[in-house]
Order: sequence, then structure tokens, then C-alpha cells
Amino acid sequence: MSSKSNAMGLFSRFLTIWIFLAIAMGIALGSWMPKVFQEIGSIELAHINLAVAILVLVMILPMLLKIDFTSLHEVWQQRRGIAVTLGVNWLFKPFFMALLGYIFIYHVFISFLDAKMLDGYFAGLVILAAAPCTAMVFVWSKLTQGDAQFTLSQVALNDVVMVFAFAPIVALLLGFASVTIPWDTLLLSVLIYILAPVLVAYLWRKHLLKRGAFDIVLKRVDPLSMAALLLTVVLLFAFQGQQILRQPLVIAILAVPIVIQVYVTFGLAYLLNRRLGVQHNVAAPSALIGASNFFELAVATAIALFGFESGAALATVVGVLVEVPVMLTLVFIVNQSKIWYEKDIT
Repeated sequence: MSSKSNAMGLFSRFLTIWIFLAIAMGIALGSWMPKVFQEIGSIELAHINLAVAILVLVMILPMLLKIDFTSLHEVWQQRRGIAVTLGVNWLFKPFFMALLGYIFIYHVFISFLDAKMLDGYFAGLVILAAAPCTAMVFVWSKLTQGDAQFTLSQVALNDVVMVFAFAPIVALLLGFASVTIPWDTLLLSVLIYILAPVLVAYLWRKHLLKRGAFDIVLKRVDPLSMAALLLTVVLLFAFQGQQILRQPLVIAILAVPIVIQVYVTFGLAYLLNRRLGVQHNVAAPSALIGASNFFELAVATAIALFGFESGAALATVVGVLVEVPVMLTLVFIVNQSKIWYEKDIT
């Protein structure tokens, strides 16, 4: 084994440590150089930060390269995993978050929060839970050796459902007559995180296979995925560095229902998949997709409905900050429980 392979193995083994170092670095940089990161954070298109978008593309491209696009039709064989993800995402997750938000915002932590911000905090939590993940789940699937073809198909299917279900569910839970979807954010996200990288991966894979250079190139680009993940974490926390230090208690309070929702949603999907006899490499991304969130759409919706300085916007941003470290713990659980999961699975 080469020294480069040893280095990558060491890096992957202690990824959680590197993530927390990246979080600390992001908060520190955001506090020391707020104007620099405000400028970077302001480079947006339809509420999608372009720097983060580029890094996410670098993260997911190596995984998409591994997909045999000619056999995507075989994903239908994993319809039980698809059914679990769709059911958990749309019939359980937003309603469970509404219950958690009601309990924690209006009762458990009410004395610690500004009374004028309560409705906004609650709304932000609901909006966050109603938007299932589009891009980052490719990374979590890769870290659990998930089925890449299933992951791509499920993400694409979720985006289709989101077009029809996101606004009605948010409107129902928040008591609005209607909710206007930020279509520019949703459509641009599909273009950036699915259509464009899939097309690039398909053409690049075809070219590399024709030249017989696929394995060599894949080994070279694969480490870029984790490097991009760390840089993404640094940026996300740098954008909110001052906010984190200015209101740490509020952020910690809002994180409580988000973290509970993520673990419970993941656990429900993971156990349902096992009960239905779904293979581990499908159950892993199925459960992780159910647990994670499409934070760009959530933030854009919260800002559109309640304003940039609202409690709803802050709650969705907390979801962004919680996402990476919490999802890494789920990746750890999936990998450590593989032997248990596969026991008695036929």
C-alpha cells in the first residue's frame, strides 16, 4: 500500500476530528475577518452561495463518476428502500418536527427566548424539516459505501415530490393559506446539484472508460471530495461566526429539536428498511436522505416569508450548522452497525 493510500486512510479514520477542527476554524475566521466572509457569503444566485455550490459539486462528482448510468433502471428493484425514504420524508418528518417545535419553543425553552421571536423560530424549524436533502447526501452515502445509483435516483425523485408537496405541507403546518415556493432556488439547485454534475459525470466517465484511464483518474479525484467537505464546513461556520458568538444560547436551544428530529427520523427509516429486508448499501442512503435537509431551499423560503433578520431565518441557519457534525455521527452509526443490520437479513 502506498504512503498516499495510508495518508488517506488515516484522514478518513479521523474525519470527525478534522470536521470539528474545521468548525472551530470557521467560527474563528468568521469572527476575525467578518467583512471578508460577508463578501464571500454575499456572492449568491437565488440564495445559493456560489462558493459553497462549487465545493459541493467537487464533493459529489467522484461519487457520480462511479455510477453505471446504463443500469439505472435496475433501481426499481430497491422500491422498498424508496418507499421508506418517501414515507419518512413526507408523511413523518415535517409533522414530527412541528410537534418538537411546539414542545421545545413554546414550553420547554420559552423562558429563555424572546416572546416576539417564538413563532418565527417554530416556522423555521418546520420549513427546514419539510425540505429533504438534495446534495450533501451524496457525501454521506459515499462514506457508508451506499449504492450510488439508488442515492441518485432517490434524490431526483425527492426533488420531483418536493415541487408538489413542499408548499402544501409548510402551509398546512404553519396555518397559511398558501406558501410561495422560491422557484428560482429550487430549480437552480436541481440544475447545479443534479442535472449538471450528472451530465458531466456521464460524459467524463464515458470518455475515461474509452481511454482506459477510469481507475487512475478516479483515485486522483476521490480525495478531493473530503477536502471540499472540510472547506465547505469552514465556510458555513465562517459565514455565521459572529452570529454563533453573539447568541450561542438561542442557537443551542434551536439545535435541540433539530438534532432530536434527525436522530429519530434516521432511526425510524433505518429500522424500517431492516424490517423490510432492504440491503444495507441501500438502507444507509435511504435513512440518511430521510434525516438530512435541503438547507438552501429552507433558508430561501424562510427569508422570503419572514425576512432576513427573522427567527425563521435563524432557525434554518442553525439547521445548516448542525447538519454536518450530526450527519457524521449517523455515518458512524451506520458503519458500526452493519454487521448487526445484515444479521438475519436475507
